Amino acid sequence: MRLFQAVGTTAAIAVLATGCASADDWSQPRAVAPTPIGALGAGFVPSAKPSPEATITPRPGSWDGVHPPKDYRVVLLTAGDDPQTKTLVTAVEEWAKQEDASLKTVKASGNYIARIGEALDLHPDLIVAAGNNLVDPLAMVTPNHLEQQFLVVGAELAEPTGNVTAADWTGASFRGEGLGASSTYNPSTFTPARAAAAIRAGVASVLSGWTGIVLWLS
Repeated sequence: MRLFQAVGTTAAIAVLATGCASADDWSQPRAVAPTPIGALGAGFVPSAKPSPEATITPRPGSWDGVHPPKDYRVVLLTAGDDPQTKTLVTAVEEWAKQEDASLKTVKASGNYIARIGEALDLHPDLIVAAGNNLVDPLAMVTPNHLEQQFLVVGAELAEPTGNVTAADWTGASFRGEGLGASSTYNPSTFTPARAAAAIRAGVASVLSGWTGIVLWLS
């Protein structure tokens, strides 16, 4: 545990502030967890409470009524320059502008665990991960930081802890090297519409307290 708590002491390096200007300077962690504006619609979660690590299939659009509070702090943790990752990154950036979220970006390469540490050092409300190369490092780090919420878009962790939520779909379900995926990888499925749905559904789920699960988008 000490290893992961110690990494990332130079958080200011390679961190890019994006999105709209904000009076929120991120100087201190939140004293109170942010609450959502609005509520999930019918069909987002099944009638029976999903078990930890469960996969649920929310009704399309059932997340549209949920929005983050102003200046919701998000770190976009991204790895890779492939078209699929770029599509996910663009979706997160556009979502942040539309929702007036406070967004910072950490671009990861090489020592992924150190870059995750940089994201943690910023004390965001949510860390959004985009890029298959981050899945295995996240699986190592996230159980040691249960107080921090994570959202993985376009992939998932094989055994997520309660602070890790994922939003993916058929063709985008990478779970780590050497592990079977829920579906065959298909780069063509990484469309702007699916990526936009993933970030919106995922954030709505986290804000509403449905965490530690996989959202399977149709």
